[in-house]
Amino acid sequence: MKKKLITEELIDKRLEAHGVKFDIEHDEALKVIQKHYDFELTDNWNGTPDYSIYCETTADGYEVWVTTSGDGRNVCINEDVHYYDNDLSEKLVEAMTDYNELIYVEDLEEYYVQDAVTEVYDSYVNDMKQEIENELIEEGYEYEKSE
Repeated sequence: MKKKLITEELIDKRLEAHGVKFDIEHDEALKVIQKHYDFELTDNWNGTPDYSIYCETTADGYEVWVTTSGDGRNVCINEDVHYYDNDLSEKLVEAMTDYNELIYVEDLEEYYVQDAVTEVYDSYVNDMKQEIENELIEEGYEYEKSE
């Protein structure tokens, strides 16, 4: 009896059958991850987000970025205020995957939003790939044993 082997081609075919795309535009990737992780990313302030990322100006004219749970009324200076914007992508990734239904971002075109969407989509694809591999194993497929 011929062994049923798990190959990258087989996994890719199954991923495609599940609607997973490898070459995807930013807006389409955002729609996919919003549906999968059950959140909405918006730049429309309505006063009731679960998580917020926005820019503020200090009393002496410096720009700082705030990343906080809720609408920004309970900002913790030590944890939520960033002098540099290079950590914002990481904070947004956490917000997207951490059960926040509505995430407010002041500017959806910022690079950190693009980076976060890419990172979360890649994570989504890896999760789906693991699911497919588990399905194949349950169906009797196996990896080729290296000698």
